[in-house]
Amino acid sequence: MSPRDPDRPVAVFDSGVGGLTVLHELLVRLPQEDYLYLGDTARFPYGDKTPAQLRAFALQIADALLARDAKLLVVACNSATAAALPALREHVAAVAPHVDVLGVVGNESRLAVAASATGRIGLLATVATVASGAYARAVADVDPAAHLTSVACPDLASQIQDDAIVTDEMLATVRGYCAPLREAGVDTVILGCTHYPLVAPMLQRTLGPGVRLVSSGEAMAASVADALAARGIGRPAGGPEGTYRFLATGDAETFRAQGARFLQLPIGSVEHVGLPLEVTA
Repeated sequence: MSPRDPDRPVAVFDSGVGGLTVLHELLVRLPQEDYLYLGDTARFPYGDKTPAQLRAFALQIADALLARDAKLLVVACNSATAAALPALREHVAAVAPHVDVLGVVGNESRLAVAASATGRIGLLATVATVASGAYARAVADVDPAAHLTSVACPDLASQIQDDAIVTDEMLATVRGYCAPLREAGVDTVILGCTHYPLVAPMLQRTLGPGVRLVSSGEAMAASVADALAARGIGRPAGGPEGTYRFLATGDAETFRAQGARFLQLPIGSVEHVGLPLEVTA
């Protein structure tokens, strides 16, 4: 296809099925587009991976999606965005300069700063994302006076992905991670992992009704629309609904069973795509 062809898909990738919460927002807000989603379920979770591993994973996935004529790459994974976005943009610029790469960290941070009345902002994220300092830098870039309280949540994403039913154990986990944010008096909390919107009601109850939750999907939809418009490759609004397809590096049926809960829409066939499980970097 031509690099200017609007019928190419918007590609979204994540470490697992959590990024389907981002895809859901895109499907709702830009329903006319075609989408291709890749879940790296064979190497999930990303939160305990090194920055070098995450950069290597991101480049592999980008090449797989570009080979399928992606017109835009959306890095839905917060850990991959934090560790790999500059390297990924450099790589894509060299091999497919007509394709933009969008990540979630900067967009969420801008939205959180705009939403906060006090400048006291909380972050719930994986260990890798918090350790990267990416959100702290992004928030400071928008408002140097803002104060970010970051809480690493080493096991929450795995609990959400594996447990179809909300349990007392999950509730206890959420309460424990929210305690430092309540003590800090934050009025806005960044959900720094794509899995966390699935427990948003639990988080809201624990943090209190006056706290604004900011999610990746909410932050990304406008950025995707702007990027497509800037390149002149978006489909006309109001046109027929586009399609959405799925790739998974792990078991396709497991992805399909878990994914419908995150996407909140039916998932048909899932294509298995093989990538090396181990990357030495």
